[in-house]
Amino acid sequence: MDELPAAHGLSTEWARLSVSYCQYDVFAVPGASGMDVYTLGDDLLHIRGPSQLTGLCGIHTGPIEARVRVLPGPPAQVDADWDAISEATLWCPGGRLSVSGLMGGSAPALTDVAVPRGLIRVRVHARDRLHETVRTDDDPPEQHELHVWAVSEEMPWRTVLADPGARGWQPKPAKAAEWAMLSLVPRPSHGSRLLSDPSEDEADLSRVTVVRHRPAPVEVSVGVLPAGDLAVRLERIDAGTVRWSWAAADEPIFPEPPATLPDDQPSTVRLTVGADGCTLRHEGVLGRHAFALGVLWDQLLDAPGSYPWLETVRRQAAEATALAEQVRRRQAEHEAEQWGGAPPSDRVRGLLGQARSLARTDRPLLDRIEALPAARQRGTACWAARRAMRVAGLERIGWIADALTDAEAGRPLSPSFTEQGGTAAYQRLRSDPEVPHTTVPLRRDRPASGASTVTRIHQQSAALPALLALADDDPLAAAIDAVYHAAIAYGDDRDSFLTDARAALR
Repeated sequence: MDELPAAHGLSTEWARLSVSYCQYDVFAVPGASGMDVYTLGDDLLHIRGPSQLTGLCGIHTGPIEARVRVLPGPPAQVDADWDAISEATLWCPGGRLSVSGLMGGSAPALTDVAVPRGLIRVRVHARDRLHETVRTDDDPPEQHELHVWAVSEEMPWRTVLADPGARGWQPKPAKAAEWAMLSLVPRPSHGSRLLSDPSEDEADLSRVTVVRHRPAPVEVSVGVLPAGDLAVRLERIDAGTVRWSWAAADEPIFPEPPATLPDDQPSTVRLTVGADGCTLRHEGVLGRHAFALGVLWDQLLDAPGSYPWLETVRRQAAEATALAEQVRRRQAEHEAEQWGGAPPSDRVRGLLGQARSLARTDRPLLDRIEALPAARQRGTACWAARRAMRVAGLERIGWIADALTDAEAGRPLSPSFTEQGGTAAYQRLRSDPEVPHTTVPLRRDRPASGASTVTRIHQQSAALPALLALADDDPLAAAIDAVYHAAIAYGDDRDSFLTDARAALR
């Protein structure tokens, strides 16, 4: 059992608490997901999850008085000065407990009350629970008092003192077991916290024990407990002991099986038989899992062989599979649009240059270039660069002609072509009086509308990147980029150039 805080023995003052729909919340982990009300509990409290319960009031909407008392241990006797008393176990990793109205209103005295860290038992007392339609000014205010003490075992909720005027309703253990299993399985839950998500507050807390008792004989079946893409393996150690361990299912049903297990450490289940019945102790479990495991054991002991979560898991898997297929189909359509057909190899898709642009311009040509051996790819790059320089009137400009000759001879280009993206070469292109200055049309298609736009661009600036592409150490990237930029430099004669390129690559 974890050490009690210095504040144990604390008692808050009576505080005014506004309730709605006859409810208020008690929680130790803000923001934690919980099961629905009217699933587990009685006329006074409903357990919502490992760290949350809901108190039930007589008044529908209005104020009650509430306070919290932190005790060094369980009360020695039941206080008969109350109309109803019920209790449950909560997981409190941070050592703070809050009481708030259903709509979020609270009082400072009931917010972040210091309580023991780890498992705590919360006993709720209530009196004068009258609905406002029958309450008079002479009636005392409705009061709720919470007693809190540390425990080391997760025990089920229980009614300590039943209200004679209680409204009867039936708990839903199968629905609770469904919630418990789904909360343990680490699958995305639309932003709400999963029981598989560890809290920063619990790293130093010890593992705990889940305890369940039955007056009649029960058995713990060994084998596999199915949970979608996961499974619990129950292996016999001896006559009264079973090992519980999480594992991946033999046949996953979700498109993306979980990468982690709810708990990567096995735990031990012991079943003992005494004069008063059978007691099950599940030892060494994570504190945040204790409540859910207790609910699962209630299902396994009382309805062996019944797994109420399976239908939901299968439905979720079918929905996830359908969604994954829809996403895959949309991605395939998008990639087909981007690549002018089926996506090419991973190598081409990983290029940072003009592979996509050339694919949309002439996809068969891209495939032909990829299929070439490296030496021919390098030759294609040089061929395309020379054709680009020729059409732009740059082939006989001395410094450009020298660069072409160096590239074709396998010599590196000068720094002006390779450093800072060829900035120096662009500047020289603009300032050299021997360089001609002409324009060509650049046509861009808009697939969504089927229309195209035409812009006139500087032909020599459009051609120079074909030469700069020769600096790339990857012959495939160099060939693709050089061919694409050469096609742009040809303007309206682009198709003629592409025809020549396809003929050259036969």
